Amino acid sequence: MLTRHGRIPLAALGLLTALAAPAGASPCPAGPAGAVVEARLNAGRPLTIVALGSSSTEGAGASGPHATYPARLEALLRGALPGRTVRVINAGRSGQTSDEMLARIENQVLVRRPSLVIWQAGGNEALKGRSPEEFERVMREGLRRLAMAGIPVVLLDNQRSPRMVAAGGERFDAVMAALAEARGVGLFRRGAWQASAPDPQALVAGDGLHMNDAGYACLAQALAEAILPAVEPPAPAFAAARR
Repeated sequence: MLTRHGRIPLAALGLLTALAAPAGASPCPAGPAGAVVEARLNAGRPLTIVALGSSSTEGAGASGPHATYPARLEALLRGALPGRTVRVINAGRSGQTSDEMLARIENQVLVRRPSLVIWQAGGNEALKGRSPEEFERVMREGLRRLAMAGIPVVLLDNQRSPRMVAAGGERFDAVMAALAEARGVGLFRRGAWQASAPDPQALVAGDGLHMNDAGYACLAQALAEAILPAVEPPAPAFAAARR
């Protein structure tokens, strides 16, 4: 198991910073990102990551496909892993709940034999008044299928935004945290991460719900910093930072 105790020094990962921070963006949240990758990822093979989720994976609030967190994450990982084949597949579908994502796991996730799955869920359950208990049941089944296929997972909980807080999104974040602990999978706590930003709402789009370009860029940077230490052998940029 690999637990990341701190951020990679950005001076050693200048490429990450340059790609992750759009001009005029607020500084990204400081301190640990909260993500743990509970596996070693063999970078000697193609590194394929599937980003499964709903609108905040597909990229609602972003200025275009290039500004979504999966697109930025792919660019960051490619820059840090020169010569490696890296692909981050955006499998986000706006408006979907966890049961609809579960229905896509076979044809859009398992068939790709990914090195890692980042699964964002729970937001639409909160917005649609669904039950946390039903959400837990569906997520358990999805995690079971991914575990049977031997695919590492990082769960991505809800962004902190006015509409999500009003909808009770924290109840579903609690389910995600309990599942991560019970199933031994990674967890990225967006709420705790955003709270350390100088201005957390500067990362939220004008709709009061999704992240904006700055938020997605900072999220991609934090995820890249969490993923790179799990790559085996260590990423050159990360190895340099550790010296």
